[in-house]
Amino acid sequence: MLYAFIALTAFGAGIWVSESRQGAVPEVNTSDVLMALSLPDLENKTQRLSQWRGKVIVVNLWATWCAPCREEIPMFVKVQQKYRTQGLQFVGISIDQADKTSEFSRNFGINYPSLIGTFDTVELSRQAGNTRRVLPYTIIMDRKGKIVATELGGLTQEKLETIVNPLL
Repeated sequence: MLYAFIALTAFGAGIWVSESRQGAVPEVNTSDVLMALSLPDLENKTQRLSQWRGKVIVVNLWATWCAPCREEIPMFVKVQQKYRTQGLQFVGISIDQADKTSEFSRNFGINYPSLIGTFDTVELSRQAGNTRRVLPYTIIMDRKGKIVATELGGLTQEKLETIVNPLL
């Protein structure tokens, strides 16, 4: 009986730690790994995330089949347009097929780069704090390429602007 209590307590503490870490800046700094990330775009040209160093970068991992992703992308398009001249750069990383991503991008009027990720990209997001490995997952980096915030699940415009505005 005592062993069962100890096991349940340890299990509960593990869940609490996992839950409390969501949205936090990762302990292991994966900024350099992210900035070195190279993925194909919709024209199958390799793009490095580091090309946007010097801008505030919002990296959003998403998929065309993900309902919360579909809800937040129109807001991302709006915010990208609003803050582009101030140095904000969204980069979408789709965990989906290139043809589906391309069609989705056209239909939603995505005005920022869309890259095609893999399940290895999802693993990299885990290192950046996405312990559940779910979508959408957003990583916000300052102008030096340092991760300053992460967000699991859909973002509101108010919350996004609260994080991004001081960085601009």
